[in-house]
Amino acid sequence: MLLSHNPVLSITFLIGLLVSGTLTNSFAQHPQKPVNILLIIADDMSLNAGIYGEQAIRTPGIDGIAANGVIFNNAFCTASSCTPSRASILSGKYPHELEEGGNLWGTFPAKYPNYTKILAGAGYTIGLSGKGWGPGQTLPGGYKENPAGPDFKSFDDFIATLPPGNPFCFWLGSSDPHRPYEADLKNQTEIDKSKIKIPGWLPDNEAVREDIMDYLAEVKRYDETIEKAVKLLKEKGMYENTLIIMTSDNGMPFPRAKANVYDSGSNIPLVMSWGNHFRKGAYYNELVTLADLAPTILEAANVKITPTLTGKSLLPLLEKNRKDKRFKQVFLERERHAYVRENNLSFPVRAIRTDDYLYIENLKPERWPAGNPDLTIPPSPFGDIDNGGSKEYLIKNRNNAATAKWVKASLEKRPAREFYILKNDRDQLNNVAEAPENAKVIKSLKKKLDKWRRQTNDPLLRTDQDIFDTYPYYGRQKQ
Repeated sequence: MLLSHNPVLSITFLIGLLVSGTLTNSFAQHPQKPVNILLIIADDMSLNAGIYGEQAIRTPGIDGIAANGVIFNNAFCTASSCTPSRASILSGKYPHELEEGGNLWGTFPAKYPNYTKILAGAGYTIGLSGKGWGPGQTLPGGYKENPAGPDFKSFDDFIATLPPGNPFCFWLGSSDPHRPYEADLKNQTEIDKSKIKIPGWLPDNEAVREDIMDYLAEVKRYDETIEKAVKLLKEKGMYENTLIIMTSDNGMPFPRAKANVYDSGSNIPLVMSWGNHFRKGAYYNELVTLADLAPTILEAANVKITPTLTGKSLLPLLEKNRKDKRFKQVFLERERHAYVRENNLSFPVRAIRTDDYLYIENLKPERWPAGNPDLTIPPSPFGDIDNGGSKEYLIKNRNNAATAKWVKASLEKRPAREFYILKNDRDQLNNVAEAPENAKVIKSLKKKLDKWRRQTNDPLLRTDQDIFDTYPYYGRQKQ
């Protein structure tokens, strides 16, 4: 039974020992049989599941994994953009540590360790179905196939070809709930319209409600993918010995969400189960990132963790009951997303998120955060926002005084610094960076942010030239 369906009331359990470059003693109690790994990843999903308080749709697939495992309220992508976020999952590093891997429509340099390659070398059978790493090109980075693994038609086909007794590591990548949406899917999906919640960073009107219904319909379809995969594991007798990780690469594809470091774009679902290893139905409030998944997977597989990984294994947190200072804050960023500014320029951002605050540094505040409004090349004006009903409404009403709050939040330029006090501003709309009474806490957060940037060799600390703007873009080119 789940301990709570409300993240505000959820219980934070005590956490454990630091994982260094070797395995911990906790594995003395683990079975000798190698664990299977199943990563099930959504494409652009926020916390829209029953375990996070979603009531407009039912999500028995996600909730079922949670009932047998653990739920993270404060899991974050390292960058709210598909390609770099997925590279972080595979490598256990932040996007700015991965050269061209930090951009959307880039490549993933093979010189950086990848947990699927490491597990393949340890005897695991590796597979991928659906969207793996990407979008981008694999060959320039040194891969002949997707870095997530060799492609299979489905998880069923992969299991059917699995050598008997061989451990597997499979990446099940859904394309839901990424845009564009199927026009009629919401009419075929059970959605309680009276329970739809409009986030504070979007206006509550018919256009936005219809857009969110389209989104929820695809979340529901993603949940059905999870149900099918779990059913197969149970039928094959593999469920109890499989570490199942359910997550998303970034938040929902709406204005001020995807491609932003606000919680709306970076706070993503993370649910994990593994037989009786975790406390069932337990909620965790510790702050973790998707860069923590690679070391978690490698430790679960009893494979030595390389010291080059920046992320931290979550297993000591889940298997012990001691406090751990490593999970008191997360760092967020973004480099170049889509081709939406003249000369294909980025809108680089660095940020630190704690339990109480979000501090953001917009490194090029003179640029448009969502893309140039007068763009004449694909994908569209304000092109870092995916096209859809909510975006269209904001653009159409850009000069309407009644919508100024939301237009400013999503479309207009931003200052060099942003600071949000979360207890007063969960939607992160009231920037109080210039209030004198906040100077002391901002100074402390900036010190931590700068230290992290130095420790991870952030290339944007060393030069005024944004190196990420110079990397090739393998998406649609300027005509």
